Amino acid sequence: MRLRNVKGSRETIASNEFVIQNGEQYKGKWAKEVFGNDNPVHIEVGMGKGKFIMELARRNPDINYIGIEKYSSVLVRAIEKRQEEEEMNNLFFLRMDAENICNFFEKDEIGRIYLNFSDPWPKDRHAKRRLTSKEFFKRYDQILVSDGRVIFKTDNRPLFDFSVEQVPEAGWKLENVTYDLHNSEYAEGNIMTEYETKFSSMGTPINRLVAYR
Repeated sequence: MRLRNVKGSRETIASNEFVIQNGEQYKGKWAKEVFGNDNPVHIEVGMGKGKFIMELARRNPDINYIGIEKYSSVLVRAIEKRQEEEEMNNLFFLRMDAENICNFFEKDEIGRIYLNFSDPWPKDRHAKRRLTSKEFFKRYDQILVSDGRVIFKTDNRPLFDFSVEQVPEAGWKLENVTYDLHNSEYAEGNIMTEYETKFSSMGTPINRLVAYR
């Protein structure tokens, strides 16, 4: 999917108070130096326009959230929404490529990782770029606490089937796997993303899994 360029998005991101610049300097120090507390840090990789992670932050004020997005034209839309939340102090954004995630977070620094409607990279030669590939799980292993979880949702069945295979290949375990989240026992408390709202309204089943070590 080709993203439309938003004029001035890079300049907005570079100057916005909710976007952390040069985030590598906070590796191992996010809770203390960015959020000013000792609360757990959870991240969403590929947060899109931010609907999901902002609702998480509203519901869980005692958890620190970082939304990660590599596309400026998408991140700038999340910034617009974030600026409407004057009382929210537990959410910041990072513009970065997920391949570099270990440069930004220290071992045992992250409590939970959310992956929502990630790019499927449908061509076989691009499999390593999928956020649920065993290559990415190696990265998550380096930053996630020992009892941490990776939670993945998608409408893309081939990507989900690939993910279900990759988790055990990466040495991780699966739990709460469902091929129709909204009609499952795991639907309670589910927060929908923009894509999820769109696809579910069309009758498309939403797949979800949780991976742990």
